[in-house]
Amino acid sequence: MADLSAFPITERWTPEDPSKLQLFSFPTPNGIKVAIMLEETGLPYEAHRVTLSDDDVKSDAFLSLSPNNKIPAIIDPDGPDGTPVGLFESGAILLYLGEKTGRFLGESPSDRAHVTQWLMWQMGGLGPMLGQLGFFVKFAGSKIEDPRPRQRYVDEAKRLLSVADGALDGRDWIAGPYSVADMAIAPWLNALDFYGAREIVGWHDFLNLQPYLDRFFAREAVQRGKNIPPREG
Repeated sequence: MADLSAFPITERWTPEDPSKLQLFSFPTPNGIKVAIMLEETGLPYEAHRVTLSDDDVKSDAFLSLSPNNKIPAIIDPDGPDGTPVGLFESGAILLYLGEKTGRFLGESPSDRAHVTQWLMWQMGGLGPMLGQLGFFVKFAGSKIEDPRPRQRYVDEAKRLLSVADGALDGRDWIAGPYSVADMAIAPWLNALDFYGAREIVGWHDFLNLQPYLDRFFAREAVQRGKNIPPREG
């Protein structure tokens, strides 16, 4: 059985079976990316619920694995060098799992370059910008009277949605065959509904986006992964 004692996080979130990959997460857009990838690949894993409260994400235990105090993070007891490996950052984890399983990264080096391109687009643009939009529409930023901060993110969200809509014109998935790029992008597009921001960004003007989400959420692995780990524990 794998020895995960070198990872202090396991003292608080204790594995039942240390031989399985350990996921420390919460069902946000960034969190469910990795759960969906694990469900799509069929890798055996255990999911540990790490809430977004400071008691969890800023605890010494969690910071020992994820020093950026953000979910998700993983420990793979079967690392590539024959020893356990711990990782944080959802995009890095998706690439790692794609390499580990040989799946969802594209069939050729050229395919992989395009998948990675769109994954980085989500990590550097779509996710951060929609997250800021959510702050100004649904959360504390909505109380700010100056309209300029919110408008900045409304405009940038519209621009990014236009980029995705154009890329999906005439195709089912963002980078060719279904890939980690879709697992990263679709949950963030769906977050606009949670934020109550679809109307202000003109969601229905982007004709390819809703069919794309419908295809994505019709996948059985996505249906399972979107609720892992459960919000209530």
